[in-house]
Amino acid sequence: MLSKRIIPCLDIKDGRTVKGINFVNLRDAGDPVELATQYALEQADELVFLDISATEQKRKTLADLVLKVAAAIDIPFTVGGGIRSVEDVSILLKNGADKVSINSAAVKNPSLINKLSEQFGSQCIVVAIDAKQIDGQWKVHLVGGKVPTELDLFDWAKEVEQRGAGEILFTSMDHDGTKQGFANNALARLSTEVNIPIIASGGAGTVPHFIDTFTKGKADAALAASVFHFGEISIPELKKQLNQQQLAVRIDEL
Repeated sequence: MLSKRIIPCLDIKDGRTVKGINFVNLRDAGDPVELATQYALEQADELVFLDISATEQKRKTLADLVLKVAAAIDIPFTVGGGIRSVEDVSILLKNGADKVSINSAAVKNPSLINKLSEQFGSQCIVVAIDAKQIDGQWKVHLVGGKVPTELDLFDWAKEVEQRGAGEILFTSMDHDGTKQGFANNALARLSTEVNIPIIASGGAGTVPHFIDTFTKGKADAALAASVFHFGEISIPELKKQLNQQQLAVRIDEL
């Protein structure tokens, strides 16, 4: 059985880690390299860095941050935000990223998924999907959740798998930052409709929320931000409790 992964997410804006609620009302959460080092020591399984200003302001993800992170930690990390081309991905991977995450660019140019998968391997390509419910339907949103589309979450998830994505990072915009739990019904449906790993994002507030997303939501990994950044949940304690629930997690001797 594959271990369930715990993944802190660092939203980056102007070189700092920030966190908001429902994608707005951002507040500072610290230096990304310092946080990354801390999480590696605390046995996070992976990290995700999303430059949330890159898509909005049409700036490329800062490659020098990737270099600094790669020098500081020894766990896999994914980088996203403003990635639009094979060249963008090549630079990030050469600088030390293990995976890249694409979102808006994939919707606007779906063949980009094929190109990246063919060039770098599907294991490097994560497609992030931000969605919210509108009239009972899960609709994909772009540009940090600001631009709604008519694209259905589940149809799009199946297409990105067919095009070569290695993982899907699904964020429920309705749950993001609320600390009321993950969108487990949608996650469970995703897990039955696609055959690649699903990372749950949006809504983590308590340890039981993680247990629920791995059991009820059938997620392969759970991503969270503020509960880790502000010390509300410790990763070692979280993993201990997951282990007690017979959920397979990586636990090393500290």
